[in-house]
Amino acid sequence: MPAARTSSDHPRGETVLVVDFGAQYAQLIARRIRELDVYSEIVSHRITAADLAADPPAALVLSGGPKSVHVEGAPALDPAIYDLGIPTLGICYGAQLIAQQLGGTVGRGMRGEYGRARLDVADRSSTLLADLPATQDVWMSHFDAIVEAPPGFVASASTPDAPVAVLESADRRVWGVQFHPEVVHTPHGQDVLRRFVVDLAGAPTTWTMDSIIDQEIAKVRAQVGRQRVICALSGGVDSSVAAALVHRAVGHQLTCIYVDTGLMRLGESDQVVETFRRNLGIELIHVDAGQRFFDQLAGVTDPEGKRKIIGEQFVRIFEEHAGGLTEARFLVQGTLYPDVIESGGHDGTAAVIKSHHNVGGLPEDMTLELVEPLRDLFKDEVRRLGHELGLPDEIVWRQPFPGPGLGVRIIGEVTPERVAILQHADAIVRAEIAAAGLERQLWQAFAVLADIRSVGVMGDERTYAHPIIIRAVTSDDAMTADWARLPYDLLETMSSRIINEVAGVNRVAYDITSKPPGTIEWE
Repeated sequence: MPAARTSSDHPRGETVLVVDFGAQYAQLIARRIRELDVYSEIVSHRITAADLAADPPAALVLSGGPKSVHVEGAPALDPAIYDLGIPTLGICYGAQLIAQQLGGTVGRGMRGEYGRARLDVADRSSTLLADLPATQDVWMSHFDAIVEAPPGFVASASTPDAPVAVLESADRRVWGVQFHPEVVHTPHGQDVLRRFVVDLAGAPTTWTMDSIIDQEIAKVRAQVGRQRVICALSGGVDSSVAAALVHRAVGHQLTCIYVDTGLMRLGESDQVVETFRRNLGIELIHVDAGQRFFDQLAGVTDPEGKRKIIGEQFVRIFEEHAGGLTEARFLVQGTLYPDVIESGGHDGTAAVIKSHHNVGGLPEDMTLELVEPLRDLFKDEVRRLGHELGLPDEIVWRQPFPGPGLGVRIIGEVTPERVAILQHADAIVRAEIAAAGLERQLWQAFAVLADIRSVGVMGDERTYAHPIIIRAVTSDDAMTADWARLPYDLLETMSSRIINEVAGVNRVAYDITSKPPGTIEWE
């Protein structure tokens, strides 16, 4: 199946490239730069000086990385890049690489710093730290440290265990910081990024929601022309925003197909149909296929087996109903920028974390051409875009939901009775989270139905019923996640309501596992 496009169409001269050396924070750096209204994109460290000279970006940011610059095979940068005059900022490993490649010294086997550290600005004429406090907190995560700046560079700040915590050469337009300005634990970190990106590099602040909408509408119209377009609508944020954007671009040429698997959250299908058919006026084919999914899932307990059955059935049902739209040439998908990165990146050099199929794994022989209007966006940008397009908060702020739906939040066999139990319990969890005003502070909060029973006492009678596990996590991008420290009274309220209101449940537990070592979902 051909992809609509393989890289951003944003002008390179208005783009800050984040060079990825394998840091867990590369995506976060790019997002923080975009928060300055400057477009940023992640590229492999294998990029060459010839590549950049042919089409120079506004600036380069060298990310951190998990390795020491002294380790054999550690990722490096084409040294000729430093001679191009492109404004460059190195962060952590990136700063150490600058020092090493340009003639400075990176110490071996030092004590290192992890967590909060105190930064002292020694040179008040610093171009990077101008107007920032002379002493400030920063977040460190390094073992080796720069001990001597390269010739022509100034060591403008230090911490107790990093003699050269900031190095800079305004003449060469190269700067480096040992700390992580992209994390919230560095209070003035965004000021440092703004100083580099906007003031020193002069990158234009043209990346706004209005510009994104206008740009993507123009691209969709140019790609689609007057042809018919279909969208496999899941009811999630990504496909909903993609559908709304394409509808803004081509109107009645778009038809959405919503396959109701019977595994959605309570009331979700009605909400999706109401939003798209009545509020947005988008042509929607609603396929109620719940019983078909339950028939196929009968007796299946293996998690991967359930996923494959759900994905296969989804595709078959979608094809059956898309088959009537014989004139359709294009398929809308809600692919996001992290999906592109995790699938191997724009240039194919990144490690493949997962293969990406937004609609459950479409067959290779499908002839539809993809329309992916969100391909260059992060999740937070997609939510803002959905708000600008007029989608209700119930859709825009919907928490991430797995493609197989409640099928992978029910441990063991999936039956209509078990789905009903979980839907009811999950609705209570979400309602109480919302009532406590915590909905937007959490990445996800949901209920899980375990494949066990436990003894309980309700009234004067012994019970033997299911436990419900509550899962709530905080995260920026779902790559890592921490269990949410929910107030005890909130947990008590959820537990009491679930036990009293949901038949077949007599116990509630709270999952306090972070990712890693666990995953957010249970299956």
